Amino acid sequence: MSANDPVADFEGCCECSHMKYDDASWHYGGDFPTGLPPESGSTHIAMFVAWAVLNGLAGDYHTEDTAEDLALLKSREVTPTQWFIRVCDEKFTNEDLSDEGNSFATSYYGSGEGLHSSAGSYLDDYCEAFPNAVSLYDVDDSWASFEALSPRLLGRLEAWRARRR
Repeated sequence: MSANDPVADFEGCCECSHMKYDDASWHYGGDFPTGLPPESGSTHIAMFVAWAVLNGLAGDYHTEDTAEDLALLKSREVTPTQWFIRVCDEKFTNEDLSDEGNSFATSYYGSGEGLHSSAGSYLDDYCEAFPNAVSLYDVDDSWASFEALSPRLLGRLEAWRARRR
């Protein structure tokens, strides 16, 4: 990763009481491909939030308040997007993650001002993981898609943690 990588540049954590990183309505409510269901505007968000929650970055909301739904996600009885729509109401906020998860998300995913789109960002990695997708919204909500993306996310998290030591 380069020195200009957004993951490398951020060292703090969101201290605000409530921050929204992303919202599916921001996607399907705007320049959204015709012919796709609105749920497709959630998939890229759901993949990140589900991955973070399944990799030890979950906030109390998921570990305490919605533990039964988390169990369905862990057992893969629901897809990431089904879980995200049901549990998060199509919104990714700082309540979804732990302090460490929020610090990582703010540096890698986005800061509440929209998705980071520079090299090494989540959006960049997401698009590289699915080179045959016509758009951000054309990725299947499936565990196969989740598995295709997961190694990139884990690599970014590990590199981010190493830089913080």
